[in-house]
Amino acid sequence: MVLTMNPDQPQAEAVAVRDGRIVAVGTGAEIEPLTDSSTRIVDLGGRCLMPGFVEPHGHVCEEAVVLGPSVDDIRPATIPAADDVVAAIKAAVAKRGEGGTCCYGWDPLLQKGLPTPDLAWLDSVAPDTPLVIMHNSGHLAFFNSAAATWLGLSKDTPDPAGARFGRTAGGSLDGTAYEAAAVGACLHPFMPKDGNWPAVLNAEYARLNMAGITMCSDMSFDARLRPALAASSPTVRVRLYEMSGPKMGSDITPDNGDDLVKQVGIKTWADGSPWIGNIATSFPYLTNDTTRALGLEPNHRGRANYTPEQLTAIGEAYFPAGWQLACHCHGDDAVDMVLDVWGKLLAAHPRDDHRLRLEHVGTMRPDQFERAAALGITASIFVDHLYYWGDVLVDDLFGPEHGAHYANAGSALKAGLRISFHNDAPVTPAEPLRNITEAVTRQSKSGRVLAPEERITVDQALRAQTIDPAWQMFADDITGSIEVGKYADFVVLDADPHTVEPALIADILVDATWLAGQCVYSRHAPGETES
Repeated sequence: MVLTMNPDQPQAEAVAVRDGRIVAVGTGAEIEPLTDSSTRIVDLGGRCLMPGFVEPHGHVCEEAVVLGPSVDDIRPATIPAADDVVAAIKAAVAKRGEGGTCCYGWDPLLQKGLPTPDLAWLDSVAPDTPLVIMHNSGHLAFFNSAAATWLGLSKDTPDPAGARFGRTAGGSLDGTAYEAAAVGACLHPFMPKDGNWPAVLNAEYARLNMAGITMCSDMSFDARLRPALAASSPTVRVRLYEMSGPKMGSDITPDNGDDLVKQVGIKTWADGSPWIGNIATSFPYLTNDTTRALGLEPNHRGRANYTPEQLTAIGEAYFPAGWQLACHCHGDDAVDMVLDVWGKLLAAHPRDDHRLRLEHVGTMRPDQFERAAALGITASIFVDHLYYWGDVLVDDLFGPEHGAHYANAGSALKAGLRISFHNDAPVTPAEPLRNITEAVTRQSKSGRVLAPEERITVDQALRAQTIDPAWQMFADDITGSIEVGKYADFVVLDADPHTVEPALIADILVDATWLAGQCVYSRHAPGETES
């Protein structure tokens, strides 16, 4: 079975490939005359062939670092129990010593019972050596006193634009860093040395290939890493979104790169993470033991990272130069601000095909999706939040009204948006098949169904992991569907997602991944999938 994601030819029996491109799609009888004695024939043996999955919102370079040899992985998906997390941190400090320790994945909402990571606790765990612990969201980092000295941070260190360092009432650093620029400063010393970058990046590409992914984005690309990326050997197509920065401009133009690696956009963070209390919403967080443990005051509401004027300045710096804009916004107040700013930007600088992107949109309302659709704005939805944090959203943070209606894919499609799904790796593992299950079932890890009216069909969910994210990244002309002329970017699944129960789509196995007609991952020994 071939699922093409081409509405004019939804299914086929066979595909012919030459020089990495698709040259024919049809029945076996139609394809057979194109073969000769030199043709390599891959018999799927009843398996399902699809376009390779597209991850439109990942962090390739960041995940390469935090899952690489210089950082210790303490994510809930790796270490679920709080006591084990603390033990792993202490073991890492003993192992790393004076070279400094960085642990990634701290999440008190999922790893229930973690201690409060204040400066006193951090200094007790590592009294003499640098220790940095990154929150699983990527929006918060904790650092001890030795790390502050090591990083060159002091009470006189200014807050970066759109980010901040936590401070005591007296102005001293309290061992916290919020949002991309401040968190990135804490992570920077743990970046690979120049000569080690290719290996850690190639390992990241391999992880993506194992999930059936043939195209991904880097949604927090640091322009200083261009040489490192160029030295690697991508087995996925990479689309880069450079972080907006103080210089308010990129060192390259939108006409850059090739079909394998290309920078297409600029990324900004309008607000932060729901898990640490800093998304800008029109409604408050719940007041309970969980939110008190997060340090939130009663009826807390998060705040935006930028004023409308600052966000306008960013848009004016990049959009007229031809860049696509992508903006992280979880809270509905943040969404309103971005739509206000972008509406004025589009009026001042009309562009027929801008594909402006809203990222995550956790609490975006149906009327906001309609407004976005009228402006031609698209959205990438973090639907996997429902699986890992669905119960937390309802019981601990926002209650049933706002928590259950998180990641409203159904409302987005009803409004006419073209949407995609993502995993924001390393926040959650790259798992496009689970995203499809979540969009169709809206079941949390405990089995609770959240806002069933927001469920979508399997076909709609498949589009959101293939052709529509390719379109969002201006690559639908070369990949995302199985059509003549496009690259032979494929995933082989051990079952057709239409033929299993929706809750079991997440368990379908990826048998092989192909990029431009070359097998870049196989679950089987060489030759086992072929005849």
